[in-house]
Amino acid sequence: MREYQPGDDVRDIDWNVTARMGHPYVKVYREERELTILLLVDVSGSGQFGSGAQLKNELSAELAAVLAYAAVKNNDKVGLIIFSDSIEKFIPPKKGRNTCGG
Repeated sequence: MREYQPGDDVRDIDWNVTARMGHPYVKVYREERELTILLLVDVSGSGQFGSGAQLKNELSAELAAVLAYAAVKNNDKVGLIIFSDSIEKFIPPKKGRNTCGG
């Protein structure tokens, strides 16, 4: 709850709180949602190509790690599929830091 400010949508006014306080208050909504992120990382032979500084496989591993870290910090579920011509490793989406499964 917070005090009504000009420009606020009048549909968000909490009439019970407004009646008690004597001036308008609006409901403040905070969206809470849990996302499920599934990272797919290609480890096929084509990943052995890249610039002299970094191979495609190294870059994809780094990018997957950064995205997984951001998801964990946001309290989202994170999973991983590592594949080449078939699925090499599957880690189902879970919450928390210890989701690697070994």
